[in-house]
Amino acid sequence: MNKVAELRGAIEGHRDNMAQYIGDLWHTWNTQRSGWIEEQKELRNYLFATDTSTTSNSDLPWKNSTTTPKLAQIRDNLHANYISSLFPNDEWVKWESYSLEGEEQAKAQAIEAYIANKARQSNLRTTVSRLLYDYIDYGNAFATVDFVNEVKEDPETGETIPIYVGPRVVRISPLDIVIDPTAADINMSPKIVRSIKTIGELQTMAQDNPDDRYVAEALDKRMKMKEIAGQYTVEDFDKATGYNVDGFGNLYEYYQSNYVEILEFRGDYYDPMTDTLERDRVITIIDRSSVLRDVPSPHWSKGSLIEHVGWRLRPDNLWAMGPLNNLVGMQYRIDHLENLKADVFDLIAYPPLKIIGDVDEFSWGPGEEIHIGEGDVQMLVPDTTALNADLQIQILEDKMELYAGAPREAMGVRTPGEKTAFEVQSLQNAAGRIFQEKLNNFEINILEPILNNMLETGRRNMNIADIIRVMDDDLGVETVMSVSKEDITSTGKIRPVGARHFAAQSQLLQNLSGVLNSPLGQMVMPHTSSKQLSKLIEDVLGLRRFELFSDNVNIFEQAETQRLVNQVQEDVMTEQATPTEGDVPDEEF
Repeated sequence: MNKVAELRGAIEGHRDNMAQYIGDLWHTWNTQRSGWIEEQKELRNYLFATDTSTTSNSDLPWKNSTTTPKLAQIRDNLHANYISSLFPNDEWVKWESYSLEGEEQAKAQAIEAYIANKARQSNLRTTVSRLLYDYIDYGNAFATVDFVNEVKEDPETGETIPIYVGPRVVRISPLDIVIDPTAADINMSPKIVRSIKTIGELQTMAQDNPDDRYVAEALDKRMKMKEIAGQYTVEDFDKATGYNVDGFGNLYEYYQSNYVEILEFRGDYYDPMTDTLERDRVITIIDRSSVLRDVPSPHWSKGSLIEHVGWRLRPDNLWAMGPLNNLVGMQYRIDHLENLKADVFDLIAYPPLKIIGDVDEFSWGPGEEIHIGEGDVQMLVPDTTALNADLQIQILEDKMELYAGAPREAMGVRTPGEKTAFEVQSLQNAAGRIFQEKLNNFEINILEPILNNMLETGRRNMNIADIIRVMDDDLGVETVMSVSKEDITSTGKIRPVGARHFAAQSQLLQNLSGVLNSPLGQMVMPHTSSKQLSKLIEDVLGLRRFELFSDNVNIFEQAETQRLVNQVQEDVMTEQATPTEGDVPDEEF
């Protein structure tokens, strides 16, 4: 008992009150959402199933076990259309300034170029793609922004070569974060993020991320606890405490492994011991026992810099529902009908036999002989009504796409009936309103905040000028420019304009084309400004950097072309009239 008490004292002696509170809070909130986690597991099983043996359809008594990947097809369809609408072209981000100063235009260009470069270098599109999968699969997507300083040392010269220095968007798995679901919004809810790191990853974080210098202290504490744990056996741990770390069995196995659990609390908390309210804090604990840091949030803006978006919002609950969650039952029904139909086909092709009376042994197959005495052999042919299941399956598949906000027109499948081009466009716009609203929701509530967080994190950690690549509109080539902290410091907001402007501009151009080609267009043409119409087309189609439109440019270019034609004709006539050396005059000839 003395050894057990000693071990218990060694473990508990390293546990801080704050660490214990955060660890218990994680466990409580994670346990409360256990039903939601089970729903996500069932959905995941259907999405990646190759047959029904891994799904809830495995309990059905059918011989066939085919699964129709309809949920996976809807998932891929939504993701493909979401990502293509968010990034329709290279000019998908704009800076909206809140100032009227003359230098704001140059700063806007510098800010847009800085964000575009950092987004491209940090593979933002790949990260957003993973966030979209969370948005579709879980109905919830979480992201934050870190500042990284990735360098590599040249093995020959010893020179330090920078790989990437700047802000980077980091996806947070919905399974690795807990929040207060009763809060009004994500900014008002405390958040705890759980991460599992190897010791090597922690050392890399301490070197690359300026905000993670505290990790060195975490490694020291972990090595001390590992030394303490090595002095005891597994049985001592089992008798001393029931304290388990998620996913690692007992505590002895955890401390002997190469993994470290980190819980990070962000938000406001009330300390009952001192009767004080701490606002906007960042508290990091290791092994649910030691507090590594308890500091104010280093970010300039209010909030924890963790952004969240939900697909289908629930009343009074921050955990939203995904587009596929309530389609699992319909997927179950499709697989049920598909395998029922296949079993009926098997019964028709190879039906069971009913043997009546005395019948000699026989082999059932084509051309076989059956010798019957006073008995009989009859086939039990099943009812073929089940073969009509294809119609029901098709109806279910169509409904699933509509319920998920993914109309069939998004895949290029046209609905029946003759329609004009304008009617097709109008029907597509009406059918895609759910899709567009969910896309705008993602763009406004997570993509826009993380872009502004990237800009804020980059400004806060920038200590030297950064070299970025920009496109020279005059020369049409890519050049480099130096961006300092002052160049990207301004009052305003970064706005992604891919999804919202893509749909609105497409609708605007379609409506304008329909009006101008109608009799109404002939009536308003005398009152229509061709200059303003050129500006509208330039803005809608994103042609500003090509400088295709300017006042009466075609007239000046035609005049320039005519002058060149006249000059060339004059030169040719002069050459023809000028005698060359060796020519004989007509009189002498």
